[in-house]
Amino acid sequence: MERLIDRHGRVATDLRVSLTDRCNLRCTYCMPPEGLDWMPTEEQLTDAEVVRLVGVAAAHLGVEEVRFTGGEPLVRRGLVDIVAQVHAAHPGLELSMTTNGLGLARTATALAEAGLHRVNVSLDTVRRDTFTELTRRDRLDDVVAGLAAADAAGLGPIKVNAVLIRGVNDDQAPELLAWCLERGYELRFIEQMPLDAQHGWQRDEMVTADEILASLQARFDLSPAVEPRGSAPAELFRVEGGPATVGVIASVTRPFCGDCDRVRLTADGQVRNCLFAREESDLRAALRAGATDAELAERWRAAVIGKAPGHGIDDPTFLQPGRPMSAIGG
Repeated sequence: MERLIDRHGRVATDLRVSLTDRCNLRCTYCMPPEGLDWMPTEEQLTDAEVVRLVGVAAAHLGVEEVRFTGGEPLVRRGLVDIVAQVHAAHPGLELSMTTNGLGLARTATALAEAGLHRVNVSLDTVRRDTFTELTRRDRLDDVVAGLAAADAAGLGPIKVNAVLIRGVNDDQAPELLAWCLERGYELRFIEQMPLDAQHGWQRDEMVTADEILASLQARFDLSPAVEPRGSAPAELFRVEGGPATVGVIASVTRPFCGDCDRVRLTADGQVRNCLFAREESDLRAALRAGATDAELAERWRAAVIGKAPGHGIDDPTFLQPGRPMSAIGG
């Protein structure tokens, strides 16, 4: 098997599959209150096309883990069937999903039965007023219920992803960690990245990893985890000696590009070899023109070989990608 290897020797084994660019929240650091112009349905990969491309990645390219993302993947009507078909065809794949959790309470059991292994849920605060301010929706109870349902369905370990915004929730990191520890969820703080639709990101306004850790250490005793991080994006710290941990994903201030093992497939069938790439490679057109699996695999390899050594955020010439996070997938 010829795997997805770039010219710097990195091997992509983790595939992020965006199923839709649509989302039912309007987080201030992601999109404007009115939302965005959604992708036309005919441009979006069909359920069968998603399953086929995931199969190409697994059978021909050595992908070992698939994470379904959005937008918000739970608004994709065929989600459970997609998971079930992928799991049936490739039972050795690790299947996960990143979600805002709004629809988990009603779908967690079906997803677990279909073959999904675990979920990451985005939750930046456990205060109702702050949640409403950040997401422009009063839906905190739905996320909390979704987390509980995912836990009960066995979709664990349950991971919670949080972004801190200066002047909004940057004082709530210890509170959120205590809440997650009480419920057995694994919390990961993520530095805000330049992927907002409004292109309003400013590095000097971002809450850094150092600031996050200082805030947590004011209440908790943290010690570095002894396990090597490898290609995992989160730097882990034991809380009060363990076994519980908290993670910090410092994509901006402590980039881990040299160990990156990820590749992305957008909802309209474009390969992105980096979250911040400004170029994409079209698989959808070839697929719809009748390309074989082997031909699709070769196109995918060609798309990955030219991956840049790093995201370049610190370069003065850096430009945000044309797609916002909601149209890329995390």
